[in-house]
Amino acid sequence: MSDKLVIATAKSGDVRIIAAITTDLVNEGVSVHNCTPTASAALGRLLTAGSLMGATLKSEKDTITLKISGGGEARGVVATSYADAHVKGYIGNPNVELPPNNKGKLDVGGAIGKNGSLTIIRDMGLKEPYVGQVPIYTGEIGDDLAYYFTVSEQTPSAVGLGVLVDTDTSIKAAGGFIIQMMPGADDLIADLITYRLEEIPSITELILKGMTAEQILEFIFEDMDLKILEEMVPRYKCDCSRERVERALVSIGKKDLEEIYNEGKDEEIKCHFCNKDYQFTNEQIGELLKGAYNG
Repeated sequence: MSDKLVIATAKSGDVRIIAAITTDLVNEGVSVHNCTPTASAALGRLLTAGSLMGATLKSEKDTITLKISGGGEARGVVATSYADAHVKGYIGNPNVELPPNNKGKLDVGGAIGKNGSLTIIRDMGLKEPYVGQVPIYTGEIGDDLAYYFTVSEQTPSAVGLGVLVDTDTSIKAAGGFIIQMMPGADDLIADLITYRLEEIPSITELILKGMTAEQILEFIFEDMDLKILEEMVPRYKCDCSRERVERALVSIGKKDLEEIYNEGKDEEIKCHFCNKDYQFTNEQIGELLKGAYNG
């Protein structure tokens, strides 16, 4: 099933829904970082959440960054997403591997840990980005995001995120949804949706059955006036470039850059998101210094 993201409403606009199949996206992300199964599940869930949230952005220059760090062996997970639903991310320890949790599933919550926070940074091109933060609720990421929406944005939400890792460590199925109640919506609608979500199989099971993103929503929102508003193709894509890395080097300041140059060494900088290496000779660092600070 090809990756697809859909934005929809139900119950005459009282419910907003973003749902996606992200199997290819997550496969790409975990391959880039050579993740173990537990790391794949953690990174894949956050990448999916990032893509879902990115789809709500209005401008192609806007970004949303999700960071979750709870003191566990995963050493934090980060995802940055954009308005066209493309996303990039990394996990601090791609080799984390724990025994299954008490449900026999990959222990994402244990890998993340609970001693920390979930941070959402919305950069809308203003002077300062908007930063929202909540304590980690379970470490399972979906629950934490639902808690964030309800507490920090006062929007009651249900969040489902699923990543099924195959025996060869590739991603068999991945996807997710964010369902939000709009202001003034009837509480009975929220109760009905909660009941349905409790009764249906997991999103990865539905994807494995061959259901599309639209069919999954039709299944959940049967007889609830579902309207598909927009469709996108979510992708894993890093937008790093040598020019960006040069700007990052210059941004450390003249004193620090001079220190690097005066050591007479070459410098290698690796992109966290795609692991690409950028090599700078000592001479090139000197040219950067000269260009940025007029010698």
